[in-house]
Amino acid sequence: MDEAGETFGEVLRRLRGDLPLREVGRRATVSLSHVWDLEKDRKRPSPRVAESLDRALNADGALIAAMHTGKRADQNPDNPRLIAKANKSHNLDNVHHGDEEDPTKRRRLLQLAAGVGVGAVGSPEPLRQLIDLAANAHRTPEDWDAAATAHLHALRTRPPTEVIKQLSIDLYFLREQLARPRSDADRRHLFQVAALLAGIQANAFTRTGDHGDAIRWSYTARKAADISQNLEVRLLVRGEEAILGLYGQRAPEDVLTLVRNATQIIATPWPRLVAAKAKALAMLGRHDEAATALRALHDLVERGIRGDRLGWWMDDQLFFAQSWVYSAAGREAAADTARDHMLKVTAENSFQYRTNIHLHEAICTVTQGGVTRGVRQATELLDALPAANRTVPILETARRVLHAVPFDQRSNSSVRDLRSLLTTAD
Repeated sequence: MDEAGETFGEVLRRLRGDLPLREVGRRATVSLSHVWDLEKDRKRPSPRVAESLDRALNADGALIAAMHTGKRADQNPDNPRLIAKANKSHNLDNVHHGDEEDPTKRRRLLQLAAGVGVGAVGSPEPLRQLIDLAANAHRTPEDWDAAATAHLHALRTRPPTEVIKQLSIDLYFLREQLARPRSDADRRHLFQVAALLAGIQANAFTRTGDHGDAIRWSYTARKAADISQNLEVRLLVRGEEAILGLYGQRAPEDVLTLVRNATQIIATPWPRLVAAKAKALAMLGRHDEAATALRALHDLVERGIRGDRLGWWMDDQLFFAQSWVYSAAGREAAADTARDHMLKVTAENSFQYRTNIHLHEAICTVTQGGVTRGVRQATELLDALPAANRTVPILETARRVLHAVPFDQRSNSSVRDLRSLLTTAD
């Protein structure tokens, strides 16, 4: 694709290649955060900055041309910021008012949906969805349940930017259907679906590192779940919010607060919330308390209490929590057992879980004193991943490998290599 068909950020990313962002900023005398924002198309460059970056990358005027003639960021259908803007422009937060349709607003919605859903998708499916949207097509409860299941599967197996793009179209559909009068039972069910889809959207934004958008969508998920009056969904989205917070979005102490607030809804321990509690305690180094929470989680699962009939809690969740907690404590044998159990039941295409379980192994190795070996294992895992699959939860878990390294060994060359790779991945 030539520069005229790319945004400035896309041209910058292509020309940067494997050069770390920090080095680009140093050469161009531009701050690392500003280079990051430019590459993500969150900001437009000034002429001076474009010229400096062009010189720094020996771009022969390509970046200067991209500033003037390149595609604008708001024309890029893969840009998560555009998708977030699309979501917020027709947010679910106020859907229960049932206002009359504004034809002008509707036309803009369709135009925006077209920009989000069509540009980079090589199939006519988004076009079909837009025709349905224009025709006020009505989906049955079964259709919506199937859609939520499909998006959840995509979240586990596909790059998060693709999930956001496809899910945004269905969120438009849902907003349209919620705006029309219906029975109380139908309305509650639609809000149940809204809670699940908003929770998936929050998860996808967490994976792209758009934590502000993720937090807002988690809030929308909670509101929609409460309106649905479905206890299981109310607990499910709260548990999901707590789990997502562990990946660089919130401090572990704040995750524990989320768990305490959620447990006020029901006296019975809820597996997803117990798992979040165990992981947060492990991150804080409170290993005995984490082990106690883990035993409680194991007892719940042994008694057949999954707390989820909607497909969010999978058999591998217990093993993943065990791996997380045991690895942080350096309990190698227990962590290895949990890893082996998980790999047996986790789908081959669930790249995020499978990568993170091996990163847990690296954390345990470092904790036990094998700094060079553990850090190199983490570096090799990241290096082997396609760029689109280097999600924030994976990068945050790799950072936990670095955090496990004792201070007096952080100048180790293998540690520097991993730190440099993480900076480049950012």
